[in-house]
Amino acid sequence: MPSSRLVHRKGFSDATRNYLKGAEQGYRFLTSHFLDHANGGYYWKTDLAGTPTNTGKFLYGQSYVIYGLVEYSRASGDQDALGQALTLYRDIQKHLYDPTHGGWIEHTDRDWHRLLPGDPRNEVEIIGLKSANAHLHWMEALAELYAVTRDPDVGRSLADAVKINQTWFYPEKAALSCFYRQPDWASVTDPRRAGLSYGHNVEFAWLMIRAEQVLERPPSWNHFYAHVDHALAHGYDHKRGGLYHRGVDNQPATDTDKIWWAQAEMMAALSDALAHKDDPAYRSALQSLIAFVLRYQVDPRDGIWLDTVTANDRPKAPRKAHNWKANYHDVRAIVKFVEAFGPAGR
Repeated sequence: MPSSRLVHRKGFSDATRNYLKGAEQGYRFLTSHFLDHANGGYYWKTDLAGTPTNTGKFLYGQSYVIYGLVEYSRASGDQDALGQALTLYRDIQKHLYDPTHGGWIEHTDRDWHRLLPGDPRNEVEIIGLKSANAHLHWMEALAELYAVTRDPDVGRSLADAVKINQTWFYPEKAALSCFYRQPDWASVTDPRRAGLSYGHNVEFAWLMIRAEQVLERPPSWNHFYAHVDHALAHGYDHKRGGLYHRGVDNQPATDTDKIWWAQAEMMAALSDALAHKDDPAYRSALQSLIAFVLRYQVDPRDGIWLDTVTANDRPKAPRKAHNWKANYHDVRAIVKFVEAFGPAGR
C-alpha cells in the first residue's frame, strides 16, 4: 500500500502513470471497507467487493495501515488521512499495549479481545507470542508517523519500540536474533521456532537507523553494521550473489532460497551502509546482489521480481503477485538505491 504514495512523492508520476490517483483509490477503499467505525481499528481482510471476511485486528496489519495513511497524507496533503493514522495509533495503545511487560499484543478480534491460541482467524505470526516481525514493522510505522506529527506520545512509543527490537529480537550480537519471545520476553524454546531471518535482520538494521534519525539521536551504526556483516558472513552467496532466507546462530544458512523481499532489504541496507561510509566489501556485495537480481529474480519483460529463486538460480516460486507479495519492498529499495547513487547522491 505505501509504495504508490512513495513513488508519487519521489516524482515518478507522469501523464501515463498517475500514482497519486492509484493511491487515492486504495485509500478510499481502505477507509470505506476496512475501517471498523464502531470499535476503531482496521479489519484484516475483505473480499473484492469490500465485504469483511476476517474481522481480526492484528498488530502487523494495523502497522501497515498507519504507514500507508502517513504516506498518503505526505503525497496528497490530505490531513484527514494523517488524523486517522493518529486515531489508529491511540486505539492500538489503548487496546494492544502490554502494560505489564512492555511491547504490544498482536492478535485480537474486532472488539479488541485477545484471540486464543489456535484461533483460525489468525493469518500472521503466532497467537500468544510476541514476534520480531510485527514489532519491527510497528517500529517502522511509528517512525514515519512521528516524523510527520512530532506527537510526543508517538515519540515515546517509537523510542520504546526501538529499545525492544534492539534488546529482544535483533540484539547487536546478530547471531542471537530470534523470531519470537514469550509475553514476558522469555526465550521460546520450541526448536521449530529457532533461527533467524537474514532479510529481517538487515531490514531491521536500516529501519533502526531511520527511527533513530527521526528521534534525533545518534544512530547506532555499530549495531547496524553488526547485522549487515553477519548476513554477509553467513547468509550471503558470494559466488552467485543474493541473500539466503534463514539460518541459525553463526552457522551456514539452513534455508538457501532467495526470496524477493530479502534481496530488496539487503539492497536497501547496503545502500545505506555505503552512503554512510565507502567500503570495498559492501560495494562488491551490492554489485553482485544487483547482478543476481537483474539476471535471475527480475522478469525482463516487465521488471517485476519473481517471488523465490533457488540457490542455483532456478525459479522456485515464480508468482509475481499474491496476498503477501506486492512491490512495497522492491520499489522502496530501488528508490533508496537511486537516492544514494543517482546524480544527486553521488
